[in-house]
Amino acid sequence: MTTPEHQLADLFVEMLNTHNPDLVDRFVAEDYINHNDFVADGREANRQFWTAFFTGLPDVNVTMDDLIISGDRAVGRFIYRGTHTGQFLGVPASGKPVEMRSIDIWRVQDGMFVEHWDELNLMQMFQQIGALPPLGSPEAQA
Repeated sequence: MTTPEHQLADLFVEMLNTHNPDLVDRFVAEDYINHNDFVADGREANRQFWTAFFTGLPDVNVTMDDLIISGDRAVGRFIYRGTHTGQFLGVPASGKPVEMRSIDIWRVQDGMFVEHWDELNLMQMFQQIGALPPLGSPEAQA
């Protein structure tokens, strides 16, 4: 049986894989609280973030490897794969392939995601696109 929380996570993946930030209307509450430094609170800020994200990684494809539902929480584990062909978080296009992993935690209320926490391997992603030197390299030790 598919739960409402699972349906919301599926909509999140659909939004990512169709590159359609307007789908946030179907799963992100207007007063969404986001506990990360990259995205401001609110549905519109979420839409703007994903619009910019798709500019930086226009061929991104996402898989949901796990989804755990407990009470009013949904926890998903995701892998993002794409090519960095546009500006992303202030980094000019590198043309390099990217793989990013995330663990996202959402609080669900009234059939929408209302609050979000995440953990990302952004350091590795920034290394992949050349914005940071690889660990152990002379540049990283300087």
